[in-house]
Amino acid sequence: MVLATVSTALPAHAENLEQTQKLLATRQCAGCELSNAGLVYADLQGADLRGANLNRANLSRANLQGADLRGASLVGASLAGANLVNAKLDSGDLTAVDLRHAYLMNATFDGARLDNALLQGAIGLPTTIGSPETFFHWALADGEQKNYASAVENFTQVLARKPDFAPAYLGRGLARLQTGDRPGAIADLQQADKLFTAQGDTKTAMGIQQTVKDLETPVQPVKSRNGIGVNLLSAFASLLQLFLP
Repeated sequence: MVLATVSTALPAHAENLEQTQKLLATRQCAGCELSNAGLVYADLQGADLRGANLNRANLSRANLQGADLRGASLVGASLAGANLVNAKLDSGDLTAVDLRHAYLMNATFDGARLDNALLQGAIGLPTTIGSPETFFHWALADGEQKNYASAVENFTQVLARKPDFAPAYLGRGLARLQTGDRPGAIADLQQADKLFTAQGDTKTAMGIQQTVKDLETPVQPVKSRNGIGVNLLSAFASLLQLFLP
């Protein structure tokens, strides 16, 4: 919905094929008009795209390793799965850009706008990008949809930005339990117990302690008992209540 809203708000322009071809041939296209360009899987390693207009361009899976995109406009563009390792996106407008599953190791975003950017599954995402609240809600949505591996990733992003946020440890522990990572689940739940206890929430801490006992007693699986470990969907709903005012 966000991308659709942005695309309708921007003027519609046909792709400038001449400048698209110039970019593909030379990788030198600073200030070029490349809105709506189709550049899926394009090899643009080290390309000079400073100040280029790439609004709504499709750069999915493109190789932009080391590319210079400083000051470029990428409003509503798709960079899903793109290689942006060591790329420079400083001062760019990445409003509603799609960075899902993109590779962002050592990419720079100083002064860039990232309002409503899609960041799920991005690899190497700097902790300065995205709020813990956003990742927390994504993790809850993953849990409700039984997409537990993705929930683990999003809870991890929460904790990278807010290390003392107890509900994220609780949520990640429950999600890890569903992926079969029992040791990881126990470690997360124990950390959640410590944080909830320190914060004075003894009721939640006691429930977590019971769940840990269940996990450490394989004779009676967690799913056969009442408590936090029984119904994961209810647990995620409870997490939402813990998080929201």
